Amino acid sequence: MEAEESGVPFDPTSVDLTTANPRDIICFLNAGGNEYDGRIGLRVAALFTILVVSTACTVFPVLARRLPRLKIPSYIYLFARYFGAGVIVATAFIHLLAPAYDAIGPATCVGMTGGWAEYAWPPAIALFSIMIIFLVDVVAERYSEMKFGGEHGHVEGQECNRSEAEMVGEATSSRITSMAGFPTQPKETGDATKFDETKEYSDGESAYSRREFYSQFSAFLILEFGVIFHSIIIGLALGVAGEEFNTLFPVLVFHQGFEGLGIGARMSAIPFKSGSKLPWILCALYGLSTPIAIAIGLGLRHSYNPGSFTANVVSGILDSLSAGILIYTGLVELLARDFLFDSKRTRDNTKLAFMLACTLLGAGLMALLGKWA
Repeated sequence: MEAEESGVPFDPTSVDLTTANPRDIICFLNAGGNEYDGRIGLRVAALFTILVVSTACTVFPVLARRLPRLKIPSYIYLFARYFGAGVIVATAFIHLLAPAYDAIGPATCVGMTGGWAEYAWPPAIALFSIMIIFLVDVVAERYSEMKFGGEHGHVEGQECNRSEAEMVGEATSSRITSMAGFPTQPKETGDATKFDETKEYSDGESAYSRREFYSQFSAFLILEFGVIFHSIIIGLALGVAGEEFNTLFPVLVFHQGFEGLGIGARMSAIPFKSGSKLPWILCALYGLSTPIAIAIGLGLRHSYNPGSFTANVVSGILDSLSAGILIYTGLVELLARDFLFDSKRTRDNTKLAFMLACTLLGAGLMALLGKWA
């Protein structure tokens, strides 16, 4: 701090607001300390509660997708899938980008110190993350095109039988019919009307199925990577929390459950190879991330200070990186892909309205949880 650098230590008991450096005041107020206040039994219970809830919520959409004999109504699956999509988007902005500003933003101790004071780093780091994920996405898409043939959005051997003019003509005819007062309800085809919106592929299936798998799977890994980063940070915070533990614990149970629905629902849409155990492994990775972080926090409960300069730098950078990952994944891979660019998107207006409502509900509730955690 500037006062200390000039040889005059900062005295919080005697502050002249007309001459004091705001950085000294903010650093003093944010310095905090270890707030652990016991209740080890309750914290261990929190560890297992979050483990069960987050794992169960992640596994549910995958079970619904892979075990049709459960006969889970399609609207329950749709709720889990699109509620989860809204949760992921809200997590990016409310639970990642906002805390990053609180940790290393311009109005923080870190953000007023040295090189951190020269730039607004949270959005810059998030932008860097978005661009990196974008490049990874492009490279993965190009790799799948080269490996399995075809061009973007098209695989060899699956030629379109209609010309562009014919498709434009159909669209125009449909609009004219609708405007004339005779709205039509096009017949849904393929997998769009089924509960099983995607299917697993076997060794003998087409290159198209394998390409779809690699494309969706790479996007999912990026999503889970970003969510796990965030889960680790909040797990550490819960392990050493003080008086706010009573509020933080139940909020994080819902928080991790909602995120689990988003992770599981997105995973359930990936056409994994028949009999693959990979979905269950990925469910376990997410379910274990926060409990393991809580356990680490408990192990460091007498020494870890979440308000320290170093802890703020680490959490601010990780939150910013994760925010970029989830912003790109949520807006591009979840919302844009499902609602704007999916050729098999439902043409049932009731179902579409339900999907949109679930997405908005997920985003709204997750944003509301940001008031407490």
